[in-house]
Amino acid sequence: MDKGKAVMGSGRRWAVEFTDNSTSPSSRDIPDPPGFTRGAHDQDESTVSKQKKDAEANWKAQKAWEVAQAPFKNLLMMGFMMWMSGSTVHLFSIGITFSALWQPINALRGVGKVFEPYKDNKVDLLVPKLAFIALNLVGLGLGVWKLNTLGLLPTHVSDWVSSLPPAQEVEFSGGGIPLH
Repeated sequence: MDKGKAVMGSGRRWAVEFTDNSTSPSSRDIPDPPGFTRGAHDQDESTVSKQKKDAEANWKAQKAWEVAQAPFKNLLMMGFMMWMSGSTVHLFSIGITFSALWQPINALRGVGKVFEPYKDNKVDLLVPKLAFIALNLVGLGLGVWKLNTLGLLPTHVSDWVSSLPPAQEVEFSGGGIPLH
């Protein structure tokens, strides 16, 4: 038996015949109901395609803004993690700080690639790209601030020249009961 051939004759039992051979009047002969005009229902194809293109452009612009605002969520998370890691130099705080510096640098290197799917003649990507860059620069600044908090940035002359004495601490604070 050949594949696709029915057992019971020329066609399959479940096939539907779409040609109308009846003598009943066609749907064009039936008058439209009150308030319905067939011309409004059958819109011009160019209008429909233009609407689709406009809807796609709006969707792309919306998604581009979502991508541009994504680093803000990362900023909040990274700020909380930096706060939780404390201000002492240890493995966890170094790892968090390195991550806080590395993520924005990688994001800034790939700005064009991130916004590539949203390129369109009708979509202006300049402002979302600038927002994306600004938020990543804020994240980079947060990482540099954490480096400074940990004391890992060379901010004094004695950090560069070994013959000079280190800077005097202006203030010292401690807590608890002094044990003498």
